[in-house]
Parts: sequence; structure tokens; C-alpha cells
Amino acid sequence: MFGSSKRNAFRPTAYGPSRRRGIPRWLVLMLTGIVLGAGGLLFLQKSYGPTRLTVEQSEQLHYDLNSANIDKQRLQAQLNQHAKDLKAAHARIEEQEAELQRRQAEIDRLATDVALFVETAPDDPRGTSPGIRAVSFNFENGKLDYHILVMQDAEKAKPFSGEVSLIAAGRYSNGRNGNVELEPFPISLERYTHMQGTLEVPEGFTPREVTIQIRADGSERVSAMRVIRVPR
Repeated sequence: MFGSSKRNAFRPTAYGPSRRRGIPRWLVLMLTGIVLGAGGLLFLQKSYGPTRLTVEQSEQLHYDLNSANIDKQRLQAQLNQHAKDLKAAHARIEEQEAELQRRQAEIDRLATDVALFVETAPDDPRGTSPGIRAVSFNFENGKLDYHILVMQDAEKAKPFSGEVSLIAAGRYSNGRNGNVELEPFPISLERYTHMQGTLEVPEGFTPREVTIQIRADGSERVSAMRVIRVPR
């Protein structure tokens, strides 16, 4: 009954009750890991993370951002103005194109009228080519205005250049009659030309009629001549 017996030795485990009460090993390991992790994170942020800005750098960054926004607004306003100007330019171009088409239609009509006039213009009484087909004079305030139409026959038309001289016959203020040769002027034509201008007349002289003479360059021969009265 009271035989020998073996006593079971008590071996405490890490999770079992113990006679000593201290910090559990698992808690130490967890706290150690947290500390190491936080330290490593701080080291990485300081070594490789973005640099923290100073107050001056932060203010400068805000100033640069504001300047960039102002520049952006200015450039956008310029872009809007350029777009407006471009639109207005397109509108002007369209108006000019319409005006050009209208003017071209007028030119074509006038060209047709001129061609008809050329074909129906009265001949030079002397029958020369070139010939003086039409003349208009007006004398006022000591000046003689002239309009002269010179034409060549269609079958004889070729480049012609020369000089036009006007000899005015009239009377001076003292009652004496006389002739005055006015300033000559050049002429150049192929089929026809219309000459218009004003010539000075000597003071006190009133022209009654004008003799028109046309000579080719380098020639004294009169190619065309006509005598026209000056209306009073």
C-alpha cells in the first residue's frame, strides 16, 4: 500500500502558470519588432524620402505657384484675344473677297463697255492710224483741261510711242491775237489710250481753238492732227 512511487517533476511551459511573474516573451518580441520597424521607417524617410521644406522654401513655393497661376491666366487671356482677332480677320477676309468679286464683276462689265465703245468710236476725220477719235477741252482760271482719245485701227494696231504737242490760237487781254505752244507730253498706246491732264496757259491769254499734233519718237512727221475749238 505504501510502496515506492515516482513523483512527476513539474516543468513550467511558456504559456502555463509559473511561479515567477514577469513580462511574457512574446510581448517583448512584439515590442522589439515595433521599435525596430519604427526606427527603420524613420531612417528610410530621412535618408531616401522627400526633404522637408523650411518656412522660407514653403513661402517661395507658394509664391511660385501663385506666379504660375497668374501667368496661366495671362496666357489664357492672350489666347482668347488672339482667337477673337483671328475670327475678326477671317470676317474681314470674307468681306474683302465679296468686295473683290463685286469689283471684278464691275471691271468685266466696264471692259465689255469699253470694247463696245472702241468698236463704235467715230473715226478720225483725216483717217490716220493712230487717229484722234475724241477731244474735250475746258478753259478756266488760266488753265486748260484736256481729254484726248487716241486709237489705232484694229488691223494696224502695234506698239506706238511718241509726243503730243498742243498749239493754242487765241487772244490776249490787250486784244492782240496770237498762238501759244503749250507744254508737250508723251503718248504710248497699242489699240487705244485716253489722255487727261491740265496745262498752264500764259497769263492774259484766252485760247479759242487748239491744234493737236502727234509725232512718233525720232520723227518730225505728223502722225495725227486735229483742230478743236475751246468752248467759252
